[in-house]
Amino acid sequence: MAQVLEHSKSQVMIAVDPHKASWTAAAVDASLQLLATIRVPVSDDGYRSLRRFARKWSNTHWAIEGATGLGAPLTHRLSDDGVNVIDVPAKLAARVRLLSTGHGRKSDDADAVSVGVAALTAHGLSTARMDAAVTALRAIVEHREYLVKTRTQTVNRLHVVLTHLIPAGAPRSLSANQAAAMLRRVRPRDLAGKTMRGLAVDLVAEVRQLDRRIAKAAGDIEAAVVESGTSLTELCGIGVLNAGKILARVGSIDRFRSPAAFASYTGTAPIEASSGDVGRHRLSRAGDRQLNCVLHTMAITQIGRETAGRTYYRRKRAAGKSHREALRCLKRRLSDVVYRQLLHDSETELEASPGGHSGAALSSCAAG
Repeated sequence: MAQVLEHSKSQVMIAVDPHKASWTAAAVDASLQLLATIRVPVSDDGYRSLRRFARKWSNTHWAIEGATGLGAPLTHRLSDDGVNVIDVPAKLAARVRLLSTGHGRKSDDADAVSVGVAALTAHGLSTARMDAAVTALRAIVEHREYLVKTRTQTVNRLHVVLTHLIPAGAPRSLSANQAAAMLRRVRPRDLAGKTMRGLAVDLVAEVRQLDRRIAKAAGDIEAAVVESGTSLTELCGIGVLNAGKILARVGSIDRFRSPAAFASYTGTAPIEASSGDVGRHRLSRAGDRQLNCVLHTMAITQIGRETAGRTYYRRKRAAGKSHREALRCLKRRLSDVVYRQLLHDSETELEASPGGHSGAALSSCAAG
């Protein structure tokens, strides 16, 4: 839910710019004036110093830039002590700093002040909610993405080495077993050839190991998705891995006040670019690109099957829109579908007893 602050002349925002090894905090009052700053190490002593710093004022609120990211350790500790934390997006703080009298000059103190000003003036900022299950799932999802990227790089290196051993190299889609079979037929006699073959064998072994690690990560994601009780996998075009990515990156659906806000977060809401009497919209490159990719996959899947999404896409094409324009319209509609599904799961979980689970009854394979 959005955090609504009481407008009081006595309120003070303790705004924190977190780093790996330090926390820089600034106390900003209701008139957006800087009262004091402090820089402490990320440690137990540093945390206690921050709390003593905040106790200098009676009516304090806390705001952290990236409260669920780099600021997660501090958010965890404050939450355990019953302190609510406003999550200030890094882009919002950067815009505040750019419009400040310092002409966008960047320092830890200036960053902390911009976080405080953003928290006091922006509307709709949410209170950070640290869910251990979501944090763990996001770590697994990001770990698998890193492994997949590493595997792609390793296979590309293997392709380069194989061009020195086999005429025309290997086919584009290359697995570890295919590469091993090709290498068994190669018996170079010169030093360069033997060296290249040895490198290729090592790379094949790396690919095999990465395949096992990717499979394990995928299994862990599937187990977490099943444990969550989500019904996202009932939607046409969303499998277990993409469902895990949505749950990991969205977190609590309650932090989005409407389907439009969720669409803006996923980068599927077009940006208005009207001028004068001309009203038009343009493609948004903002938002979470990982979630945008999930919705793109969902849209392509629905277009290829007899679904309401395909019917909607065809209707847009018949209205004169290009393939890309119709696809963007479909992604915007599918963003609403995912939002409603997440909201349904959240409401079902609230209705369940403490020993119950968040069941799923809203089955949909449509965009409507």
